[in-house]
Amino acid sequence: MRRIAGVLDTGHASLYVYVRDTEDLHAQILDALLATVKFPSSGNWRTRLKDLLTGYGEVLRNHAELARMALSTQPNGPHFTAIVEQVLALLKEGGADDRSAAWGVDLLLLVPTALAVEHSAEVSPRLEAERLSDMETRIQTVDPQQYPNIARLSADLVAGGGLIRSLWALDVVVDGILARTAANRMQ
Repeated sequence: MRRIAGVLDTGHASLYVYVRDTEDLHAQILDALLATVKFPSSGNWRTRLKDLLTGYGEVLRNHAELARMALSTQPNGPHFTAIVEQVLALLKEGGADDRSAAWGVDLLLLVPTALAVEHSAEVSPRLEAERLSDMETRIQTVDPQQYPNIARLSADLVAGGGLIRSLWALDVVVDGILARTAANRMQ
């Protein structure tokens, strides 16, 4: 807060008129960055949903420190609220009931947030490649007697790039929301 106040040529106490604390400042910064997220207008509801959440994740990947913050403090500004509103509308368009959509929106936003933290822009592409290579080597060389499932699934455990796996994760969550909707209707 002192550094920001210095840049603004004011005292740090003056900032607390506009923000509660550093966490609130980060949430407001993230919300401002979310203004760049595009609301897709073409494709079916699921494609538009995944495109929207991919755009949300892209903002978070480009600002890893804010992605980490978003895991513990949900932004609540107008741009984040507009994203939540759009996710809920798309889930309704896809047939989700209100409760499943309301509870599912948190999970849908968590997927790109967690992936952004895991694959943050702070890690250089070279370091990310080395880390992935080390992980692949560990997985591919496990003792099959001690870790039979890892050995059996070693190729699948490291297959697919970040975007492919991200879209898969979103499909799994959406499928779960729709399955929960179906179960709620049967009760």
